[in-house]
Amino acid sequence: MRDLVAIPHNPVPPGARTAMIATPDGKELRAAWWGPDAPARQGTVVLLQGRAEFIEKYFETVQDLRRRGFGVVAFDWRGQGGSTRSLRDARKGHVDDFSEYLVDLSTIMDELALARCAPPFHILAHSTGAAVALLYAARARTQVERMVLTAPLLGLAFGHTATLSRLTGLINYLGLGEVYAGPDRGRLVQLAPFENNPVTSDRRRYERNQAVIDNSPSLGLSGPTFAWLHSALRAAEYIAAPGFAERVPLPVLIAFAGRESVVSNAAIEAFALRTKTVASVRIVGAKHELLQEASRFRDDFWAAFDAFIGDTAQRWSAALQT
Repeated sequence: MRDLVAIPHNPVPPGARTAMIATPDGKELRAAWWGPDAPARQGTVVLLQGRAEFIEKYFETVQDLRRRGFGVVAFDWRGQGGSTRSLRDARKGHVDDFSEYLVDLSTIMDELALARCAPPFHILAHSTGAAVALLYAARARTQVERMVLTAPLLGLAFGHTATLSRLTGLINYLGLGEVYAGPDRGRLVQLAPFENNPVTSDRRRYERNQAVIDNSPSLGLSGPTFAWLHSALRAAEYIAAPGFAERVPLPVLIAFAGRESVVSNAAIEAFALRTKTVASVRIVGAKHELLQEASRFRDDFWAAFDAFIGDTAQRWSAALQT
């Protein structure tokens, strides 16, 4: 599915270009990119979405970035959105290993961002995408100036990472990796009722995203498989291992939610404290999906983003004018 889905309350930002981009291992990634919508040209932001998300969910964020003078690259990870699904049951959220997401990101950077868009490059990543961004950091050092991560998946808000990793590893070993790991067995997670949802306090934005899925159910996704969950936990263990945080080679800003109930804020804070190149900011009162939250929380996030990214963009702009 190459085309972007427009609904009345979520139109496609003007100037969109789309493509299906092939990975070296034969997957097709749905991608879209935009130029800036401001006189000042600040470079390009590559958006990395979370699990079960899709490009259309970030149209508002695309516009926020374009108004700041950034071009934007967005894409759907394999197994979700309009990209190649991983299993015959297309609603299962599945990868065998998070290294597959690194293939996706490397492909998008090489074939789209670096090839067709203007520097400097930054990454803005959420949750699962933020964990992948950190795993990619060693390579990103030669491509990306800075990364901004929202609510990175460095551990789950429930359970002990190492214990859960061993349990899901055993389940995988028994050949059950493609079985649903939770209660959402075939139900589209995006269509869950707004009440008591763990991701946002903003009903309008929540229901706007649901309307996209109502219009195009093929973009939706159900729960993760045990293989996906085990791989996520192994990635979190790898990032938490001694030496990883100390080797992050570029500046990173982590924004995390004060009312987080999906990922582990304790793991995020511990990682930030160990890493000289990482700064963090808590958005008090916000839930997991900061970019889908109420405007007062989004304003806090964008103030932190502007302060962190702004000086880099200004230096590049000055250099291009000399």
